[in-house]
Amino acid sequence: MSTPSPTRIAAALPADARTRLMETAREVNFAEGTRLFREGGHADRFWIVRSGTVTLDVHVPGRRAAVVERLGAGQLVGCSWLFKPYTWHLGAEAMTPVRAYEFDAERVRTLMDADTAFGSAIGQWVAQVLAHRLQATRVRLLDLYAPYGSGSSL
Repeated sequence: MSTPSPTRIAAALPADARTRLMETAREVNFAEGTRLFREGGHADRFWIVRSGTVTLDVHVPGRRAAVVERLGAGQLVGCSWLFKPYTWHLGAEAMTPVRAYEFDAERVRTLMDADTAFGSAIGQWVAQVLAHRLQATRVRLLDLYAPYGSGSSL
């Protein structure tokens, strides 16, 4: 039996915050190969995957973008919408057909400002996701580019 990921919405947000957030969602679909966003673009929305797989990637000069994480059901796609200057730090692509909930970032930030409990819950969730992604990115880049990978004990 597997433990639910603490970064998935169901495990990360209290029920009242989750309900409030989902009231602002709209359902969207992405075909396989669709680019959700590119590194450096304006971060004005975010998604929670309902089904399918989205990859996060980082631009590597002179090489193909390096995939740093694969996201599935219940996971947050996009964190840059919460922090000025609202610019994507990674890229994202639908690797399979994806069904997702889409959120308008400005609307959610306004709700967060108006309700400190809701704002705190969302902020803690996004921070938890960021910490997880930072570690996943670090490990993936070491695996790709370090002389002996992330398992090296020099």
